[in-house]
Amino acid sequence: MNISEPVPNFSASGDNGQIINLEQLRGQWVILYFYPKDSSLGCSIEAQRFEQLLPEFTKRKAQVIGVSTGSSASQTKFREKCNLTFPLLPDTDKSIAKAYGVINGFMALLGNADRQTFLIDPNGNLAHHWKFVNPLSHATEVLQILEKQQTAMA
Repeated sequence: MNISEPVPNFSASGDNGQIINLEQLRGQWVILYFYPKDSSLGCSIEAQRFEQLLPEFTKRKAQVIGVSTGSSASQTKFREKCNLTFPLLPDTDKSIAKAYGVINGFMALLGNADRQTFLIDPNGNLAHHWKFVNPLSHATEVLQILEKQQTAMA
């Protein structure tokens, strides 16, 4: 998947029962971030950072969506532990992770997705892809790139 190309569509039920259909999110930016394991230290830090910046993403008409291969019950516990309000998608069959190419290497051996993020523009095209993520600073970096992308499109 290359920059400016359409990303794979998906429809999935979130841990809270909400159906997320990527095609229905057209017209807004989407931050689709994959994380390896619910409630692990790195994943908790990353999720909390996204939650802290959620008002900034919302102001910029961007939807944050977290995806892991964990179960809905595991994600619900993770949501409660980290006080998350954005959607989490349990990808137990790994169909979304496979479509986005994030089942690789060591994490694949564990059955987990790699920590990667995709910034999707309002037309459903890939605007930016992070293959390597630092959980401590990632949400801030995503916000900065989102702002640059939006300025460039204006």
